[in-house]
Amino acid sequence: MGRIFVSAGHGGLDSGGWDPGVQAGGTTEAQQMILLRDVIVPELRSRGFEVLSVPDTLSLEQSINWINARAKPGDVAAEIHADAFSNPGTRGATAYYIAGNGERKKHGDLILLSLLRRLPQLPSRGAKPDTATGIGRLEFCRQVAIPSLLVEVGFLTNPDDRALIMNRRRDMALGIADGLASWSKEVSGTGTAEPSYPVINIRINGQNYAEQGILINNNAFIPVDLVDRLGVDLTQSTSVRRVQYRGVVYNKAIELRDHNINVSWENETRSVVLKSISPICPGLLDRIMGHGNTSEVQLMMFLKTQNETAMGDFPDLPRLYREEAAIEGVNYDIAFSQMCLATNFLRFGGEVKASQNNFADLGAVGGGAQGATFPSAQIGVRAHIQHLKAYASLEPLVQETVDPRFRFVTRGIAPLVEQLSGRWSSDPNYGQKILAIVRRLYESADLM
Repeated sequence: MGRIFVSAGHGGLDSGGWDPGVQAGGTTEAQQMILLRDVIVPELRSRGFEVLSVPDTLSLEQSINWINARAKPGDVAAEIHADAFSNPGTRGATAYYIAGNGERKKHGDLILLSLLRRLPQLPSRGAKPDTATGIGRLEFCRQVAIPSLLVEVGFLTNPDDRALIMNRRRDMALGIADGLASWSKEVSGTGTAEPSYPVINIRINGQNYAEQGILINNNAFIPVDLVDRLGVDLTQSTSVRRVQYRGVVYNKAIELRDHNINVSWENETRSVVLKSISPICPGLLDRIMGHGNTSEVQLMMFLKTQNETAMGDFPDLPRLYREEAAIEGVNYDIAFSQMCLATNFLRFGGEVKASQNNFADLGAVGGGAQGATFPSAQIGVRAHIQHLKAYASLEPLVQETVDPRFRFVTRGIAPLVEQLSGRWSSDPNYGQKILAIVRRLYESADLM
């Protein structure tokens, strides 16, 4: 029988000190997940499973390395988290799996079903690919060498979920233990010490590739020589998984998305489909000053796929972003994607209301509680564009200043999207979250 690794996810030591994770209702994510983990582990051991508890003093990277150093075929790994959202009404449990892995989605649904059987008062948000997260990827799902899932047991910011996490801990732990036990039995029943992986076909830019790839835990891996042909340099990268199988080094295909390669799966031909970026220069993807690549219709369709009612109140927003950004020389794809992140695809739901025409969480002078308010959508977009230009360029504004905080920005301090992290937002992953949406936008427009 395979072993089960359980990690109590929270902030860890990633920021140079102890980070308690989400804080709400007088408690922290770290405290609650450790307490929950400490019920799950002995429960599984009482059922005869060998369980390894990841030490709480490790950072995320160290936790992954700790698991990988001990992992064997047939083992599984789960990390438990609590979620948070600005809207306290948002609630429910989610299991995240690596995008494109249907088998792992089934395992995520299995754990959620087991959890809800023990705790029917907890809503399920379903199993979701890690690309659905704000940053577009989850290292625990992608870098752990054995089958892995990240389970968010509820929203600590929601009073009902928080009450279940704190007061129904044993029921929650039993449900998770039920799911982990079933998952472990299924995976270890097919695991072998000397694996034999099925082969798959490879298509790149519409052409069949002569060499084949392999499937490992339903993840496509491609030969390293093809990675070189795609112009991707992985010599300094530690984020792309490599395996050696029968004398050939393979790389996990889906990880190439971060290197501007579109990756998809064609079930009919059992092919992993790769497409390199054509009209977009990879070096300009994260540069704020520049020109966008999408059309107004492509922006509109992308927004509608994320929120069907998004265009109701702001039907002209795609056009406004293209026009206002072009005037100031700002990349409208980046600005539009930042708007999608800040407003949750025009759902709003936080302190800023739709009526404020504030599409990027712009603050008011003097630190107004609800941020700046603008008289129209066009002026709100213009202020957003001007604030981006303030960070990314030393050039003067073309139009009259409407951004209330333009004069407070150190001009040109952040020409790249990731440099907005810790400046525009305190979130250290803020820039990565914007770029993740940019990539989703380009994939939807078939630009990458």
